[in-house]
Amino acid sequence: MYQRILFPTDGSEITAKALKHALGMAQLTGAELCVLAVKEPFPYSAISEMQPVAPQEFFDAQERVAAARVKTVSEAAAAAGVKSRGYTVEALHPWEAILEHAKAQACDLIVMASHGRRGVSALLLGSETQKVLTHSALPVLVVR
Repeated sequence: MYQRILFPTDGSEITAKALKHALGMAQLTGAELCVLAVKEPFPYSAISEMQPVAPQEFFDAQERVAAARVKTVSEAAAAAGVKSRGYTVEALHPWEAILEHAKAQACDLIVMASHGRRGVSALLLGSETQKVLTHSALPVLVVR
């Protein structure tokens, strides 16, 4: 049924809960898990002397955090007997990176977590999951 499942991770507790579902789907269908962590771009300022962190330090830290998140999921996949590949990408809008990566890796399902914000909180904070749902041509399994 599914060949490749995209699993975006931000390292949160709710994402860990969603991982159980992603691994279960992969085990049931024999699918490969494509693990994705999205890094934030450097917040450039018009006043370059005011930067609290040098750009390279920022990029290195972002990569370390993203790679650690991918590694955690990849290790869980290996323990569950699920083949996985890990990726880190930089993007201003994580939802766009998720959809672009799903297309680039020929994924046929996206499994992701939702923090379940509602009302004004969801409106103000936005929801990467909601944006993926709105714009995805692929099936999306949302775990709360």
